[in-house]
Amino acid sequence: MYPEDLIAPMRAELTNVGFQEFRTADAVENHLTDHKGTTFVVINSVCGCAAGAARPGVRYAIENSSVKPDTLATVFAGNDVDAVAKVRQLHLPYPPSSPSMALFKDGELVHFIERHHIEGRNAKMIGDHLVEVFEHFCK
Repeated sequence: MYPEDLIAPMRAELTNVGFQEFRTADAVENHLTDHKGTTFVVINSVCGCAAGAARPGVRYAIENSSVKPDTLATVFAGNDVDAVAKVRQLHLPYPPSSPSMALFKDGELVHFIERHHIEGRNAKMIGDHLVEVFEHFCK
């Protein structure tokens, strides 16, 4: 596990724009079980593509989309171990990757962005894609 003081600023990049943290598997399960509406979950990470593209892209989408998910949530790979495992279980058949992003509607996975969709792309490309995803699924 990473020292909490090391990752606190990385957590804050999302919580400062309205994301709630799911730190346990129970928190993930309690929210998504029988949940009506949309939930966007970011599996956050310490890696460079999370810092350079994923988190900035997510913030861009939140700031620029006229339609947003009902719930914005995040779990942190390497720290929120049980919560991350639960999200990964719910996004099967996609393999584990971090960073990654999952959009659930009424508790069911409707869109998933794997790490290899983040690597090599800039924040605006990711953000523009998320705006389209939100507009399609979150109406």
